[in-house]
Amino acid sequence: MQEPLLMAADAALRTLFVPSRAARPCPTVHAPSPNTTPLSAEDKSLAGGLMRVNHVGEVCAQALYTSQALGARVFSGNETLARHMEAAGQQETDHLAWTEARLQALGSRPSLLNPLWYAGAFGIGLIAGRLGPAVSLGFVVETERQVEAHLASHMDR
Repeated sequence: MQEPLLMAADAALRTLFVPSRAARPCPTVHAPSPNTTPLSAEDKSLAGGLMRVNHVGEVCAQALYTSQALGARVFSGNETLARHMEAAGQQETDHLAWTEARLQALGSRPSLLNPLWYAGAFGIGLIAGRLGPAVSLGFVVETERQVEAHLASHMDR
């Protein structure tokens, strides 16, 4: 029981206090063309705020996958599901790194409330994990639907 808890604590500390490193290159990063118009200060501020919200979402994704892996391992003994949740969290680490990089490029910063967001998402994920694999996986599916809708609203802005 101690090892899964230590792994979860390590994941939280890394997410909140260590710069993330992507395993894959960001698919949208490209060299600016000579025709690229720089963002106005107002647009840069708006983009920074939107990216801060996206970064919070990636922090929460780390918490959700970590807690659901812990729940699968501890509550149901489902090592296969736990490994899948951990793999999903590792893929989300790329998104976390990409949003951190974009925040820096915009001269913005992550949310100061990230530890609270992480704790809340971790608790929700642990509850979903406690309710069993079907609820846990259903929660992942619905979370992804909500994220897609959220990102679409950002794109509209």
